[in-house]
Amino acid sequence: MEDSYRIGHGVDVHRFADTVDKEKPLKLAGIIISEKHSLLAHSDGDVIFHAVCDAILGASAKGDIGDHFPDCDPAYSGVDSSNLLKRVLSLVSESNFEIVNLDITVLAETPRLSPFRQKMVENLCYLIGLDSSRCNLKATTTEGLGYLGRKEGIACHCVILMKKNI
Repeated sequence: MEDSYRIGHGVDVHRFADTVDKEKPLKLAGIIISEKHSLLAHSDGDVIFHAVCDAILGASAKGDIGDHFPDCDPAYSGVDSSNLLKRVLSLVSESNFEIVNLDITVLAETPRLSPFRQKMVENLCYLIGLDSSRCNLKATTTEGLGYLGRKEGIACHCVILMKKNI
């Protein structure tokens, strides 16, 4: 008998660009967080959407985001990561998995994310069709330690529980 519950974990990290790209403001969970920061990424660099995609793919044993959307493929250059998430959801829906809940942690010294937290959760839940009571998003710093502490980039971890519909 196939497992009815699966856990997935996704991680994504992107470096801040040295100069701000006005065409590529910092977006997290599809929400523009800062026009004073840009991330170096083949896509739009949305670390929350990327970590969620990897967590979903991991729980459903479908590889990782790089398998499906390689950063060497020009088709994904500058792509809106919400489109990647939609494609991942479509892929796993064929396997009859549904999301039970998400727990997301963003690690960044800057910018301050608490003013955007609710909008990020609402947008993510809207895209994946999940009640916001099943999605938790936290932001923390590394207390000045390491590359994140030096404000060189931003990282995100996502843990997901999925259930197979029988």
